[in-house]
Amino acid sequence: MKRLVDLAAALISAPLVIPVCIILMAVIRLESKGNPLFVQRRVGRHQRLFWMLKLRTMQANTGDLPSHIAGEQTITRVGRLLRRLKLDELPQLFNVAMGEMSLVGPRPCLPSQHELVAERARLGVFAYSPGITGPAQVAGIDMSQPRRLAEAEAAYFRGATLAEDVKILLATVSGRGSGDAAAAERHS
Repeated sequence: MKRLVDLAAALISAPLVIPVCIILMAVIRLESKGNPLFVQRRVGRHQRLFWMLKLRTMQANTGDLPSHIAGEQTITRVGRLLRRLKLDELPQLFNVAMGEMSLVGPRPCLPSQHELVAERARLGVFAYSPGITGPAQVAGIDMSQPRRLAEAEAAYFRGATLAEDVKILLATVSGRGSGDAAAAERHS
């Protein structure tokens, strides 16, 4: 059922999301050089690697660093706005349509985030498709806290329902939580 909801949401939203992404990519490109679409290897369900899509919010030369390591100074002016409004995640609807991601799931991590990968493997979190948003994000837990993050995800997914997923989606859209260490660094 969850896969059907994910696929329907991705397909129904495509006519709106694609033009918005094209406009945002043009704005990103006007502000800074480099590809406005950010494509990065991430760890997915059953620890399979996949290419995750995002709108680029950091300087083009930042490399494959998680936000909490790259730091707030690498985020562009447009990128700050995209992150605050969660618009940088829109291209991931393509990943959802392809079955690589879900609307709600554990946020996909980098293969180099060994501690988080180990914690998620230990707690069985990789049994679930990664999500555009998830329970840890809404709770404000980011990837700089790997054990706490994996524990929160494991607790949620043991009893997750479609209704709970809808609550997380609504909380994300309304701006509750961030799960973005770079943004938290700016406000501390």
